[in-house]
Amino acid sequence: MTTQVQSGSVLVGVGVIILRDGKVLLGERAGAHGAGTWALPGGHLEFGETVADCARREVLEETGLAIHDIAPAPYTSDVFAVEGRHYVTLFVTAQATGEPAVLEPAKCLGWAWCRWADFPNPLFPPLQTLRDSGFVPASAV
Repeated sequence: MTTQVQSGSVLVGVGVIILRDGKVLLGERAGAHGAGTWALPGGHLEFGETVADCARREVLEETGLAIHDIAPAPYTSDVFAVEGRHYVTLFVTAQATGEPAVLEPAKCLGWAWCRWADFPNPLFPPLQTLRDSGFVPASAV
């Protein structure tokens, strides 16, 4: 899906914190928006879609994983000045079984399981904002 942004628009993103054995799934972003940064699976909330449904759809599209035990986490508000975009990102935590596949190679170079305290750098701005807020998922401690 291509999102058209108008000046003054605020976009809603969903970031999915998939937890397993004290680690979180991160992908190295490719493409124009955030290329070279590490991010959670996720994407744009579509019209009429619930946050949980968006999380399920985006994770399945990007990784092939089916998620469960979805729970709300904090949100962030980030302005991407260069791109002229403002995102409010709604985060959720979730569980999944299996191993992720790179199903959108133009958007993600690869997936890695990382400890919350040992994330690679640089991070995608909404994830960096979430970490800077002091949030730590309970099962990532």
